[in-house]
Amino acid sequence: MDANALLSRLDAWTEAGALRRLDLALTRFIRDQTPETDPAVLLAIALTSERNGHGHVCLDLAGALNRPYSVLTHRSDWLTPPPGPSTELAALLAPLTLDDWVARLARSGAIEDRLGLASDPGLPARPAADTDARPNHEHPPLILDGAPERPLLYLRRYWTYEQRIRTGIAARLCRPVPLPEDATRDLLDLLFAGDGSGTPGTDTLPWQRIACALAARRAFAVITGGPGTGKTTTVVRLLALLQGLALTAGGPPLRIRLAAPTGKAAARLNASIAAQVDQLPFDRLPGGRAMRAAIPTEAGTLHRLLGPRPDSRHFRYGADRPLPADIVVVDEASMIDVELMSALLAALRPDARLIVLGDKDQLASVEAGAVLGDLCRRARQAHYTPPTRDWLQRVTGARLPDDLIDPSGRPLDQAIAMLRHSYRFRAEGGIGALAELVNAGVLDGRPVRDPLAALDRLFERQSDPSLQTDPGLGHLRRLRLTGEPDTQLDHLVRAGYWHGLDSTGDSGSRTSHGAAGLDPVPGYLAVLHRERPGDDAGPDAFDDWARAVLQAQAGFQLLTPLRQGPWGVEGLNRRIQHLLSQGAQAPLTGAGERQWFEGRPVLVTRNDYALGLMNGDIGLTLRVPSRRDGSAGRLVLRVAFPAGDGSGAIRWILPSRLQAVETVFAMTVHKSQGSEFNHTALVLPEASNPVLTRELIYTAITRSKSSFTLLYSRESVIREALGRRVERVSGLAMALESGS
Repeated sequence: MDANALLSRLDAWTEAGALRRLDLALTRFIRDQTPETDPAVLLAIALTSERNGHGHVCLDLAGALNRPYSVLTHRSDWLTPPPGPSTELAALLAPLTLDDWVARLARSGAIEDRLGLASDPGLPARPAADTDARPNHEHPPLILDGAPERPLLYLRRYWTYEQRIRTGIAARLCRPVPLPEDATRDLLDLLFAGDGSGTPGTDTLPWQRIACALAARRAFAVITGGPGTGKTTTVVRLLALLQGLALTAGGPPLRIRLAAPTGKAAARLNASIAAQVDQLPFDRLPGGRAMRAAIPTEAGTLHRLLGPRPDSRHFRYGADRPLPADIVVVDEASMIDVELMSALLAALRPDARLIVLGDKDQLASVEAGAVLGDLCRRARQAHYTPPTRDWLQRVTGARLPDDLIDPSGRPLDQAIAMLRHSYRFRAEGGIGALAELVNAGVLDGRPVRDPLAALDRLFERQSDPSLQTDPGLGHLRRLRLTGEPDTQLDHLVRAGYWHGLDSTGDSGSRTSHGAAGLDPVPGYLAVLHRERPGDDAGPDAFDDWARAVLQAQAGFQLLTPLRQGPWGVEGLNRRIQHLLSQGAQAPLTGAGERQWFEGRPVLVTRNDYALGLMNGDIGLTLRVPSRRDGSAGRLVLRVAFPAGDGSGAIRWILPSRLQAVETVFAMTVHKSQGSEFNHTALVLPEASNPVLTRELIYTAITRSKSSFTLLYSRESVIREALGRRVERVSGLAMALESGS
């Protein structure tokens, strides 16, 4: 196949939905500008761009040859892709060997060869028809890198992002941060009074204290752990430790900035940090008053921290204008893609600390990369060196077990702490046990051979009446649907958003497994109608009402893996909107005829700095007097958003000013990251889908604070999801391992 024939084939794949138009346009552009005529090279370029669109940083050439059917992923997240493109790709790749493909890429004028293979006499020559001289581009658009046994092909900008991350982290890992051992130990004793030093064994060690000590010792640190393991508790004590050491040494207070990827995550960080700071024993800490003033409680989004430039991918702060901060703390780091992490590291002063928090097992970022996952690949086994073990014992009193010690541990391993004990849910059952089963394939401390059978046992165990209201477990429930017409979903939605749910997550109008007598918590629409102030009430009354409705809205959330189709957010939102607007007593009025109606929940999908709204913020449409002075006036629709700074203030936004919002009766699991709800319900589609993975189900489960409901139609869909993990291709882990 020559280049023109290949491009025609790529055009057909684009029409079939297997490639983006961007992938095709980029391949054509490079062919025209280079010019490149080798079809093996053009195919690799198209596949590299296609992989970027699915979250991969680069193309794993060996992986594409060995598993060609895993490369072209259909653009629709619910339609069954036609077999044509994947079958044709497998046929195109079949004649290629890895050495042949790499040699042709290495000698292309469109690709910079970082492996040094272009002049290797042991590699096959380019095809005779393609040996014409190529123009020497100073910065070819693609880069061949990785390792000879695992060559990777990048678009240049993604390769640049990875290099900035690698060098930024490596520079901080090799910069020593001397700590006075006696002062560090004394401050840790005050900050963690009562937690004990623990005994050898991963379940009994004081992991928060250990994580705090490890992070204080490095200019770059990662604290990872599941929900309820105390990541925020640990980082607040870490900041107190660092400020205490700085102040007792006679230096000025450290300048600290707090950030998260989305507005919702930043708001949660605000509330968590403020609550934890209030619990610190400042009266017993040296310089406690000054320390209290030096620990911030206000967090913002990463974009706001870096200062976005209008109509640009660039930020105000960068290598030429570093952030005025000594310490930057970033929460919910699983949501950070390579581009944003690269920008953050570039914006830090060389002597600034970076502390990263997050759950390594959650879904990776929507955009390309899985930075936290790459950093934490070895976190569970720790790989601490004997010197690290000895230092930790001196400053924390805890001795690490031998199975966490590795004499050949890398510098990065010494900068990562994994919190292993959940203070929110016990492991005996409920939400904590379900999350551990889905994530690690472990139930009751033992690996399971059949995750689906273990899932059955866990849900059956939950039927024990003594477990119904145990807050240390959280309630589990599952509903098997018989297809789209099944009204069980409708009953759950009406209860969650309207009639109310009891503490088991069941409808207030019925009882569940002996949970009779539990008072239902009203849905947000019930609060909206029952607690509405009079039309002549003042602004404060309407602000109080909006706060109550927003708080009730966080009581229940329906999640789905998909965007499209009857089980995606588009189909579910239409279904729920219709359901709640039918009948004389329906809580939604006008929902069928208008885009904006009272009770419409909306999710912000793009940062809007003019309005002070961030991607991930949730607001509610309410009808309020047009005059905010309490005098008579007509009722108008406004969207109420929490201020996001922990103050409890309400911002009222005119609907016409909201240009990037979507209805959010149902939300994708990806969009739910950084949020928590009292009761979360996950509805799975009727057919298996590549987006259904362990990480997705784990993320949905861990959005729940007290109750989780699983809705499904076929057990085979659950089984396949539990057997599938997210695999994001990147070279970051390999680069960090080789460089550290």
